[in-house]
Amino acid sequence: MSTQPSVIVVPAAAPSASRSAGNNSPSYGTGRRKEAIARVFLRPGSGKFTVNGRPLEDYFKNSVWRLIATEPLRFTELEGKVDVSCTCRGGGTAGQADAVRMGLSRALSLHDTELRPRLRKNGFLTRDSRMKERKKYGQKGARKRFQYSKR
Repeated sequence: MSTQPSVIVVPAAAPSASRSAGNNSPSYGTGRRKEAIARVFLRPGSGKFTVNGRPLEDYFKNSVWRLIATEPLRFTELEGKVDVSCTCRGGGTAGQADAVRMGLSRALSLHDTELRPRLRKNGFLTRDSRMKERKKYGQKGARKRFQYSKR
């Protein structure tokens, strides 16, 4: 028996498609806020915006949530020039709107790398890390205590 080490040959990886790869290919961005997660796909197009297969106006009934979700498009002046397709899950509607905003900002920065410094400077690429505080044992909630009775 020989004790020569066996050699494992690993094939060279195929060149992967770059996420930005110019302005014609789709760009992808993930956004998170509270418990909500949004996957955003950005493609050149006519301005169609869908969330979970529904138009933006049907999914986000509140106009403020629609403004929040589409804010990066207005800021970069790409509204009506790209098609956006999102899938959202978890959290509430306000958290999902913020998650779409974050994912859209990330997808835009991959779509056009020159937009990244402007998006970063104006806070579009900063993750809002505020989460719900957990309930503690021996208490009624996260901060509230049970009622104290002296007598």
